[in-house]
Amino acid sequence: MTEKTRFGKAAKLLFYGVLAGAVLAASALPASALAGVVLKAASDSYEDLPTDLKVPATAQRSYLYANDGKTLLTTFYDENRVDVPITEIATSMQQAIVAAEDTRFYEHGGVDLRGVVRAFVANQNSGEVEQGASTLTMQYVRNVLKSDPNLTPEQRAAATAETKGRKIQEMRYAVALEKKISKQEILDRYLNIAYFGAGAYGIAAASQRYFGKAASALTLSESALLAGLVQSPDSDNPISGDKQAALDRRSYVLGAMAKMNVITDADAKTADAEELVLHPTQAPNDCGGMPAGHDDWGFFCDYFRQWWNAQPAFGATVDERQQALRRGGYTIVTSLDPKVQAAALQQTLTVYGYGNKRATPIAAVQPGTGRVLALAVNRHYSLDPNPNGQQNYPNTVNQLVAGGGAIEGYQAGSTFKMFTMLAALESGRSLDTGFVSPAKFPSKYPDGGPNSCNGVWCPENANPDWMDGYRNMWTGFGRSVNTYFVWLEQQVGAEKAVEMAQRLGIQFRAKSDADLAKDGADGWGAFTLGVASTTPLDLANAYATIGADGVYCKPLPVNSVTGPDGAKVDGIGPSCNRVVSADVARAAADAARCPVGDQSSLNTCDGGTANQVSDILGGRPVAGKTGSSEENATETFVGFTPQLAVAGIAANPDDPGDHVGSAVQSKVVDAVARTMAAALQGKPKTDFTAPSREIAYGSDGPNQPPKQDPDPNPNPDGATTNGNDTPPADTNQPGNPGRRDR
Repeated sequence: MTEKTRFGKAAKLLFYGVLAGAVLAASALPASALAGVVLKAASDSYEDLPTDLKVPATAQRSYLYANDGKTLLTTFYDENRVDVPITEIATSMQQAIVAAEDTRFYEHGGVDLRGVVRAFVANQNSGEVEQGASTLTMQYVRNVLKSDPNLTPEQRAAATAETKGRKIQEMRYAVALEKKISKQEILDRYLNIAYFGAGAYGIAAASQRYFGKAASALTLSESALLAGLVQSPDSDNPISGDKQAALDRRSYVLGAMAKMNVITDADAKTADAEELVLHPTQAPNDCGGMPAGHDDWGFFCDYFRQWWNAQPAFGATVDERQQALRRGGYTIVTSLDPKVQAAALQQTLTVYGYGNKRATPIAAVQPGTGRVLALAVNRHYSLDPNPNGQQNYPNTVNQLVAGGGAIEGYQAGSTFKMFTMLAALESGRSLDTGFVSPAKFPSKYPDGGPNSCNGVWCPENANPDWMDGYRNMWTGFGRSVNTYFVWLEQQVGAEKAVEMAQRLGIQFRAKSDADLAKDGADGWGAFTLGVASTTPLDLANAYATIGADGVYCKPLPVNSVTGPDGAKVDGIGPSCNRVVSADVARAAADAARCPVGDQSSLNTCDGGTANQVSDILGGRPVAGKTGSSEENATETFVGFTPQLAVAGIAANPDDPGDHVGSAVQSKVVDAVARTMAAALQGKPKTDFTAPSREIAYGSDGPNQPPKQDPDPNPNPDGATTNGNDTPPADTNQPGNPGRRDR
């Protein structure tokens, strides 16, 4: 025994001696005055001590639900606790905890002087501190002090240290508390704050943890067992501790209940003879705690957590926001639609299975609200090790769908032509703006690589026989004509296309992309061909903006957040603003009907790169765009209607040099389209609003294509087309595509 230990125990014996002497001296006083006299004798400063016990809200776990408000995704907690009113706690449990911890609970005023004397005598006879004198009220006070989140760890330790001063303060608080609230209220608070072992705080969590039932359904035997655990919750709990010790404590509690006459001796014997049958359940915690068979929900949960950490409504810092989530007792109804999520997961697995190093992350968004309906990928959201040293498959917690952390995104090819088209329409150009698109186009953007055309970048069409010739926005977008869109980008300025993408929520997570967007956007000619990295979520939400007639909404993973008091948290709804005019958005949507086998409002489409989409959606009005990066390193498709936008990208998240190949494009298109079909099943067919005739054709009416064969090398800047047909490989050059898109 150390000197410090001996000193502490001696001080405690002395303290109890003082209290015992005070009891004897005050024995003639009425009971109502006794407690004050004893404590006054124990400390001359007793009357100067504060009596106002600050009782912060106890830590409560927060619940995360799907959009139906019923399907539980997971919970978040530091302490597994959920408060329940005493009316929802079995009477046997209320009786058992009193019998176990404070048989005179209903007789004393917060401090049990008989208990003080009994403890003093027992401890004096043994020379050790074997019995305490803490009442249930004092234990409640101690629990409040040691769990107060407003105190530092050092302050909490001091508030619960085994010292005479702390004990006196605890008594002072207990006496004052009993003057303010009823015994039932104290019992209620104690049962909801006490630790019962195995990570369970409060009786509701303990009932579920040990027996898989509500606190109201506890039997006498179960109540006695739980009541017995609070004395040594870690060592005695029957799940991970000493099962026999738990049973011995159960016997003790049942005997104490019989002595209190709240049960009969026969009841005690019957309950004591019952076999201990546990049904342990573990409340899920955090994004890794999804229900069995639904680890795919983890990617959405992870995105929700990113969103929560950015919300000032829940604290000034990320740490404060996380503490609010894990201790605040919120009920969060997310935007996740289990039906859409299931469809997206099923479809991503048709492209690549769980064991494939390649992935097809898919995101679904609701236009007009930004609510995220699904985030799926062919991975298990799990920290489990991967076999054979495999990177990030089949298990990963990297955010492959929404981006963040180390995930910068994937090149999405010609889907970025949309931003050039929007910039051109906004600048006053009409949908029938025409250009004779050559197989190879000497642009104005400098390129000093070996494959340049006399010092300028020369993009080319992937399928000249099908793409070359006179094109406008309808036919150029439908057939994904590279040379048309590079020409169009030159007319409005590449910086306008970059700025448009940012308006629609495209984030440049890669530093090289961000630097170009900031300082070199005017020379970033290849931007229109999708050389910047993006994510399925950003891409789906950008196209959702077009489906919402030009109203951009920040991606939102929640429908509502309710505090523990039942009040809805304000400022949680959609955050939307108009980023392009309705007519510009409608014109872009009209052209975007061409790639997917649909027809524009003016019957101007003449072919598309994903014609099967219209059939998969049963003739429902639909729009979208394919994208293939250079040498088919990635394959992308994004589809949208006024009700839904879905994007998917096939890539190798760990190795951009592992090209997925052109053969997978049709699978990606099918996967996205079938996800849309499942999500829209049963919903009315909603048509796009036609654009104005002025934005379609301009003030002079429809343009006429040239009647003669055009110059095979049209170039407004006078550059020629001689040079290597292969685009340069250095994708860091501003004008360089690093790809051949379609």
